Amino acid sequence: MTPQPSHSAARKPSARHRILHAAAQRFYADGINATGIDRITAQAGVAKMSLYNNFSSKADLVEAYVEARHQEWLALYRARAAEAGTPQEQILAVFDAYIDHASTGYEHGFRGCGLLNAAAELPVGDPGREIVRRHKEYVEGLLVEQLRLLTDNDSAAEVGEHLSYLLEGAMARSGLEGEPSRLRRARAIAVGMLADLNRTP
Repeated sequence: MTPQPSHSAARKPSARHRILHAAAQRFYADGINATGIDRITAQAGVAKMSLYNNFSSKADLVEAYVEARHQEWLALYRARAAEAGTPQEQILAVFDAYIDHASTGYEHGFRGCGLLNAAAELPVGDPGREIVRRHKEYVEGLLVEQLRLLTDNDSAAEVGEHLSYLLEGAMARSGLEGEPSRLRRARAIAVGMLADLNRTP
């Protein structure tokens, strides 16, 4: 009879998952350029060849990391959006997702938006920077989509842009300060902006 794998063995994460998880921790805590392949493989508990069997290069791993950060934020947002009813609540769900992101336990504390941190280290034209740009456009699009249910298209685009800037500024300050109070303040400002929008004739 062929021995059956134990439940613990069946649940063991794949080498790709372990590598990406280790890279995410090191890239966020230490920076992309400061993190070598050897550090990632050591933390992941895999041989260097295993990394190159799953990622063609460090650049490929970085691109996968950036895409994973996008998906991670989407999961936070969707969980919040599922609890929101009105367009106003849907807009605030975006802020709540950012607050959730900032409140996550990080090895060396919160250091701001992982996507923007990565983009700052990548050269112009790098595929990773394109992923970050699309992510930021997607977030602004979510805001504008809900604002269109509250006002005309031009106003929705303008207010959506303002809210996007508010988010990014608060994220930058929260990253510098290592905690999410600026994002909570930004959410409160957004509540006031939405109330003013509703009072506009």
